[in-house]
Parts: sequence; C-alpha cells; structure tokens
Amino acid sequence: MTVVTEPVRPRRTRRGRRRLRMAASDKLALTLMCGIPTLLLLAFIWIPTLSSVYLSFTSWDGIGGVSTIDWVGTRNYDQILSIYPPFWPALRHNIQWLLFYLLLPTTFGIFLAVLLDRELRFSRFYQSVIYLPVMLSLALVGFIAQLFFSQDQGLINGIIGNSGPNGINWLGDPKLNLWAMLVAGAWRHTGYVMVLYLAGLKSVDPSLRDAAAIDGASAWQTFRRVIFPVMKPINIVVLVVTVIESLRAFDIVYVVNGGKNGLELLSVLVYDNIVGEASRIGYGSAIGVILLLISLGAIVTYLVQNFRREARP
Repeated sequence: MTVVTEPVRPRRTRRGRRRLRMAASDKLALTLMCGIPTLLLLAFIWIPTLSSVYLSFTSWDGIGGVSTIDWVGTRNYDQILSIYPPFWPALRHNIQWLLFYLLLPTTFGIFLAVLLDRELRFSRFYQSVIYLPVMLSLALVGFIAQLFFSQDQGLINGIIGNSGPNGINWLGDPKLNLWAMLVAGAWRHTGYVMVLYLAGLKSVDPSLRDAAAIDGASAWQTFRRVIFPVMKPINIVVLVVTVIESLRAFDIVYVVNGGKNGLELLSVLVYDNIVGEASRIGYGSAIGVILLLISLGAIVTYLVQNFRREARP
C-alpha cells in the first residue's frame, strides 16, 4: 500500500513579507542629492532657456516690468533674417569656425592621440603639455593671442622682422583677425580632442589590432578599417564637442575687439542685444534661440546614436 503525500509548501513568514524600509536620514540624503541638482538645473538651464524662447517672440527693453513686454510674434525672426546686417556675417563666421575646427585641430588631435597611444617615451609629459591649454579659459587664450599677434610688439611680427607701425595688423585687419583667432582657438581645442580620443583608444580590444596585424594590415589600414569604425561612439562625442565649442566661442573674440570688425559671431550678437547698449531683449533672445537650434542638431545626433546602441541586443 502506497501512501501519497502532498508536497510540503514553504511557509511564509512575516519576516519574508517585510519590506525594506529606509531610515529617515537615508531619505533626507537621497532627497538632497537628487533635489539640489534638479533645482540648480531648473534655475540655471531650463528656466532661462524657456524664458529666452518666450522673450524671442516679444519686444522688451529690459527696463520695465512684465507689463511692458509686448507680444510681437515672429517679427524679431523676420527682421533678423532680412534687415539685420550683422546676422549673416556672424553666421558665416560661425560656419567657418566649425569647418576649421573639424578639418585642422580635430584631425590633428586624433593624430596625436593615435601617436601617443603607442606608449612612446615621455608620452605622459607630451600629454600634459598638449592638454595644458585646455585648462585655460577662452578669455585668457585671447589675451595670450594678443601677445603673439600684436602689430607693434607681437611675437609673430618680431620673428618675421616686420614689427612696428608698418607691421602686419593681424588683429585689426578684418581679413586676417578671424584666422588669427581660429589658430588661437585651435591651440586649445587640439588638446581637448586628443584627451577624448586617447581615452577611447585605451578601451579598444587589443585582439582587434592583433588580428589585423596577422592579416598583414598596415598601421594606417588598421586604424582606418578596424579602429576608426569601432570608435564610432567617441567619434560622435568629438563631433558634438567640436560643434558646441565652435558655437560657444565668445570670450576669445570679445577680449580682442569686442567681437567687431571681422570677428562677429552669433554669441557676440546675443550679448550685444541683451547686455549691450541696444537692450533689445527680444532680438537677442531670438538670436540665442537660433544658436540653440543649430546646437541641437549635433546634440540630437549624439542622443539618437546612443539610444540606437542601447536598443541593440
């Protein structure tokens, strides 16, 4: 005779059903760590951005209260694109800044990163020296550029033996001063790109290079066909950083001549209309929104690429 026994079910205890409760001090710490950055982000990023978008459709001199703000619709944008003379030269200069950054300092920074990734002798020293300009503000880089490109006592004119009143006016000639500032900005941007790309190269699987070497690929072929495609996320980051750096250039040109006489940029126009003597808050906000939309092109590209990479199995 066989006895059928029922399976023994585990008994639930109160202890198993008990939920983990956070202490009051932990809740307070978590609230502060999440709340303070959120408030700062709202106060310094989102509220000013949304306010600028709203003010770009208004006419306001910034003196009166909210009651003096007049809604004008798209009039500011229409006038900027049609009858505001400095806008198109400033936009052209920003495009030149972007193309120059992409072609020269970005490419050179990638080249230096690939070179230093080979563990050359004194590579740490070279990295520090090349990265040092990144620690300087753009305003300070502008002051240093004046020491190099000054017409009377500049280092460049002193080297070529053409200093004095008859020397080359690198900063006063509107055909030359933009290129002089581009060279000064490239000095700083090269180190930035080098560090970003060098960090990405350190994370590449060494087996990929070994496999390419076994197949007989040269160093250039290995980089072009193996390393560069693998570095796609870093390439997108470098592209976004380059676009933002080219659009936010303000200090370096403003310390030279106030962003005038060939150094007009969109960021300078925003400052002149909002903080300068013009006091046209709506005009400056509209230019700022245009600058924001241009920046969003690169930022959205970066986010889309990240989301696609995370969505892959």
